[in-house]
Amino acid sequence: MQATNSPIIVALDYPNGNEALDFLSKITPNSCRLKVGSELFTAEGPAFVWELVKDGYDVFLDLKFHDIPNTVANACAAAADLGVWMINVHCLGGRKMLEAASDALSHSLHKPLLIGVTLLTSIQDQTLSEIGLTPGIPQHVSTLAKMAKESGLDGVVCSANDCTRLRQELGSDFKLITPGIRLEKSDVASDDQQRIATPVEALQSGSNYLVIGRPIIQADDPLEKLAEISKQIGYSF
Repeated sequence: MQATNSPIIVALDYPNGNEALDFLSKITPNSCRLKVGSELFTAEGPAFVWELVKDGYDVFLDLKFHDIPNTVANACAAAADLGVWMINVHCLGGRKMLEAASDALSHSLHKPLLIGVTLLTSIQDQTLSEIGLTPGIPQHVSTLAKMAKESGLDGVVCSANDCTRLRQELGSDFKLITPGIRLEKSDVASDDQQRIATPVEALQSGSNYLVIGRPIIQADDPLEKLAEISKQIGYSF
Protein backbone atom coordinates (compact mmCIF):
# COMPACT_ATOMS: atom_id res chain seq x y z
CA MET A 1 0.00 0.00 0.00
CA GLN A 2 1.29 3.43 -0.90
CA ALA A 3 2.44 5.45 2.10
CA THR A 4 0.44 8.49 3.05
CA ASN A 5 1.72 12.01 2.59
CA SER A 6 -0.30 13.32 5.50
CA PRO A 7 1.56 15.46 8.05
CA ILE A 8 -0.87 14.27 10.73
CA ILE A 9 0.38 11.67 13.21
CA VAL A 10 -2.42 10.34 15.40
CA ALA A 11 -1.27 9.44 18.90
CA LEU A 12 -2.73 6.06 19.83
CA ASP A 13 -2.96 6.92 23.51
CA TYR A 14 -4.81 3.80 24.58
CA PRO A 15 -4.16 1.41 27.48
CA ASN A 16 -4.62 -1.72 25.37
CA GLY A 17 -4.77 -3.02 21.83
CA ASN A 18 -8.50 -3.66 21.77
CA GLU A 19 -9.32 0.01 22.29
CA ALA A 20 -6.71 1.03 19.73
CA LEU A 21 -8.09 -1.45 17.17
CA ASP A 22 -11.60 -0.16 17.73
CA PHE A 23 -10.37 3.32 16.82
CA LEU A 24 -8.44 2.01 13.81
CA SER A 25 -11.59 0.35 12.46
CA LYS A 26 -12.95 3.89 11.93
CA ILE A 27 -10.02 5.33 9.93
CA THR A 28 -7.81 4.37 6.96
CA PRO A 29 -4.02 4.18 6.41
CA ASN A 30 -4.12 6.98 3.83
CA SER A 31 -5.77 9.41 6.27
CA CYS A 32 -2.89 9.75 8.75
CA ARG A 33 0.20 8.26 10.32
CA LEU A 34 0.18 6.65 13.79
CA LYS A 35 2.20 7.10 16.96
CA VAL A 36 2.63 4.23 19.40
CA GLY A 37 3.92 5.35 22.78
CA SER A 38 5.09 3.70 25.97
CA GLU A 39 1.65 2.83 27.37
CA LEU A 40 0.35 0.92 24.35
CA PHE A 41 3.73 -0.62 23.52
CA THR A 42 4.14 -1.90 27.07
CA ALA A 43 0.65 -3.42 26.99
CA GLU A 44 0.87 -5.05 23.55
CA GLY A 45 4.54 -5.30 22.56
CA PRO A 46 6.35 -5.38 19.21
CA ALA A 47 3.86 -7.74 17.58
CA PHE A 48 1.15 -5.08 17.73
CA VAL A 49 3.43 -2.56 16.03
CA TRP A 50 4.31 -5.08 13.36
CA GLU A 51 0.62 -5.64 12.61
CA LEU A 52 0.07 -1.89 12.16
CA VAL A 53 2.96 -1.77 9.71
CA LYS A 54 1.58 -4.77 7.79
CA ASP A 55 -1.80 -3.02 7.62
CA GLY A 56 -0.16 -0.17 5.72
CA TYR A 57 0.31 2.44 8.43
CA ASP A 58 3.39 4.62 8.80
CA VAL A 59 4.23 4.10 12.47
CA PHE A 60 6.14 6.49 14.71
CA LEU A 61 7.48 4.37 17.59
CA ASP A 62 7.63 6.91 20.38
CA LEU A 63 9.70 5.22 23.11
CA LYS A 64 12.24 8.00 23.67
CA PHE A 65 15.20 5.67 24.10
CA HIS A 66 17.54 7.06 26.78
CA ASP A 67 20.25 4.75 28.11
CA ILE A 68 23.93 3.97 27.64
CA PRO A 69 25.00 4.25 23.98
CA ASN A 70 25.25 0.51 23.27
CA THR A 71 21.83 -0.24 24.71
CA VAL A 72 20.20 2.57 22.74
CA ALA A 73 21.94 1.48 19.54
CA ASN A 74 20.62 -2.07 19.94
CA ALA A 75 17.13 -0.80 20.74
CA CYS A 76 17.11 1.36 17.62
CA ALA A 77 18.23 -1.55 15.47
CA ALA A 78 15.44 -3.73 16.92
CA ALA A 79 12.89 -1.00 16.25
CA ALA A 80 14.08 -0.67 12.66
CA ASP A 81 13.51 -4.39 12.15
CA LEU A 82 9.82 -3.82 12.91
CA GLY A 83 9.58 -1.73 9.74
CA VAL A 84 8.48 1.45 11.50
CA TRP A 85 8.62 4.79 9.75
CA MET A 86 10.09 6.83 12.61
CA ILE A 87 11.69 6.29 16.02
CA ASN A 88 13.01 8.66 18.65
CA VAL A 89 15.72 8.95 21.27
CA HIS A 90 16.13 11.48 24.05
CA CYS A 91 18.73 14.16 23.33
CA LEU A 92 19.57 14.44 27.03
CA GLY A 93 21.33 11.10 26.63
CA GLY A 94 24.22 13.03 25.11
CA ARG A 95 26.22 13.14 21.91
CA LYS A 96 27.77 9.66 22.17
CA MET A 97 24.37 8.08 22.63
CA LEU A 98 22.90 10.00 19.68
CA GLU A 99 25.81 9.06 17.44
CA ALA A 100 25.50 5.40 18.46
CA ALA A 101 21.82 5.42 17.54
CA SER A 102 22.49 7.02 14.16
CA ASP A 103 25.30 4.57 13.41
CA ALA A 104 23.12 1.58 14.32
CA LEU A 105 20.45 2.63 11.85
CA SER A 106 22.99 3.21 9.09
CA HIS A 107 23.60 -0.56 9.16
CA SER A 108 19.92 -1.53 9.11
CA LEU A 109 18.18 -2.88 6.02
CA HIS A 110 15.22 -0.63 6.82
CA LYS A 111 16.20 2.84 8.01
CA PRO A 112 13.45 4.76 9.80
CA LEU A 113 13.69 8.46 10.47
CA LEU A 114 15.65 9.03 13.68
CA ILE A 115 14.27 11.89 15.74
CA GLY A 116 15.57 13.47 18.94
CA VAL A 117 13.39 14.58 21.83
CA THR A 118 14.58 17.96 23.08
CA LEU A 119 12.37 19.04 26.00
CA LEU A 120 8.91 17.62 26.57
CA THR A 121 6.11 20.05 25.77
CA SER A 122 4.85 19.55 29.34
CA ILE A 123 8.02 21.19 30.71
CA GLN A 124 8.05 24.78 31.92
CA ASP A 125 10.86 26.92 33.35
CA GLN A 126 9.81 25.90 36.85
CA THR A 127 10.42 22.27 35.88
CA LEU A 128 13.92 23.11 34.67
CA SER A 129 14.70 24.77 38.00
CA GLU A 130 13.41 21.74 39.89
CA ILE A 131 15.83 19.42 38.09
CA GLY A 132 18.78 21.79 38.44
CA LEU A 133 18.82 23.38 34.99
CA THR A 134 18.89 27.09 34.34
CA PRO A 135 15.49 28.37 33.17
CA GLY A 136 15.35 29.22 29.49
CA ILE A 137 13.53 26.62 27.40
CA PRO A 138 14.42 28.08 23.96
CA GLN A 139 18.16 28.00 24.68
CA HIS A 140 18.08 24.39 25.87
CA VAL A 141 15.97 23.29 22.91
CA SER A 142 18.30 24.97 20.41
CA THR A 143 21.40 23.43 22.01
CA LEU A 144 19.91 19.93 22.02
CA ALA A 145 18.54 20.22 18.48
CA LYS A 146 21.90 21.39 17.13
CA MET A 147 23.62 18.45 18.82
CA ALA A 148 21.05 16.09 17.32
CA LYS A 149 21.73 17.36 13.80
CA GLU A 150 25.50 17.18 14.30
CA SER A 151 25.08 13.58 15.53
CA GLY A 152 23.33 12.47 12.34
CA LEU A 153 19.69 12.59 13.42
CA ASP A 154 16.98 13.48 10.91
CA GLY A 155 15.09 15.91 13.12
CA VAL A 156 13.69 16.65 16.56
CA VAL A 157 10.45 16.74 18.47
CA CYS A 158 9.76 20.29 19.60
CA SER A 159 6.90 22.62 20.39
CA ALA A 160 5.45 24.90 17.74
CA ASN A 161 6.93 27.80 19.73
CA ASP A 162 10.40 26.54 18.78
CA CYS A 163 9.78 25.79 15.10
CA THR A 164 10.49 29.16 13.50
CA ARG A 165 13.76 29.55 15.40
CA LEU A 166 14.92 25.97 14.77
CA ARG A 167 14.05 26.20 11.09
CA GLN A 168 16.28 29.28 10.81
CA GLU A 169 19.07 27.68 12.85
CA LEU A 170 19.07 24.19 11.35
CA GLY A 171 17.84 24.56 7.76
CA SER A 172 14.96 23.31 5.65
CA ASP A 173 15.87 19.61 5.51
CA PHE A 174 15.85 19.02 9.27
CA LYS A 175 12.53 17.49 10.35
CA LEU A 176 10.45 19.16 13.06
CA ILE A 177 7.78 17.04 14.73
CA THR A 178 5.29 19.00 16.81
CA PRO A 179 3.18 17.60 19.66
CA GLY A 180 0.88 19.72 21.78
CA ILE A 181 -1.49 20.33 18.86
CA ARG A 182 -4.93 21.55 19.82
CA LEU A 183 -7.69 22.52 17.40
CA GLU A 184 -8.41 25.69 19.40
CA LYS A 185 -6.41 27.73 21.90
CA SER A 186 -8.50 26.63 24.85
CA ASP A 187 -7.69 26.79 28.56
CA VAL A 188 -4.99 24.21 29.28
CA ALA A 189 -5.00 24.43 33.07
CA SER A 190 -5.96 20.75 33.30
CA ASP A 191 -3.92 19.71 30.28
CA ASP A 192 -0.46 18.11 30.54
CA GLN A 193 0.58 19.94 27.36
CA GLN A 194 1.69 23.47 28.19
CA ARG A 195 3.25 24.71 24.94
CA ILE A 196 0.49 24.26 22.37
CA ALA A 197 -0.56 25.44 18.88
CA THR A 198 -3.26 24.84 16.29
CA PRO A 199 -2.42 22.71 13.20
CA VAL A 200 -2.25 25.75 10.92
CA GLU A 201 -0.06 27.70 13.35
CA ALA A 202 2.37 24.80 13.72
CA LEU A 203 2.80 24.27 9.97
CA GLN A 204 3.17 28.00 9.35
CA SER A 205 5.92 28.03 11.98
CA GLY A 206 7.87 25.37 10.08
CA SER A 207 6.67 22.05 11.49
CA ASN A 208 6.77 19.02 9.19
CA TYR A 209 4.55 16.68 11.18
CA LEU A 210 1.78 17.26 13.72
CA VAL A 211 1.18 14.84 16.59
CA ILE A 212 -2.52 14.98 17.47
CA GLY A 213 -4.16 12.75 20.04
CA ARG A 214 -7.29 13.59 21.99
CA PRO A 215 -8.96 15.89 19.40
CA ILE A 216 -9.06 12.93 17.00
CA ILE A 217 -9.27 9.78 19.10
CA GLN A 218 -12.05 11.25 21.25
CA ALA A 219 -14.06 12.47 18.24
CA ASP A 220 -17.44 10.87 17.53
CA ASP A 221 -16.33 10.33 13.93
CA PRO A 222 -12.49 10.21 13.80
CA LEU A 223 -12.31 9.95 10.01
CA GLU A 224 -14.53 12.99 9.62
CA LYS A 225 -12.36 14.88 12.12
CA LEU A 226 -9.23 13.86 10.20
CA ALA A 227 -10.82 15.10 6.97
CA GLU A 228 -11.74 18.40 8.65
CA ILE A 229 -8.21 19.00 9.96
CA SER A 230 -6.66 17.87 6.68
CA LYS A 231 -8.77 20.36 4.77
CA GLN A 232 -7.63 23.16 7.08
CA ILE A 233 -3.97 22.41 6.33
CA GLY A 234 -4.42 21.75 2.59
CA TYR A 235 -4.14 17.95 2.52
CA SER A 236 -6.74 15.59 1.05
CA PHE A 237 -7.14 11.83 1.13
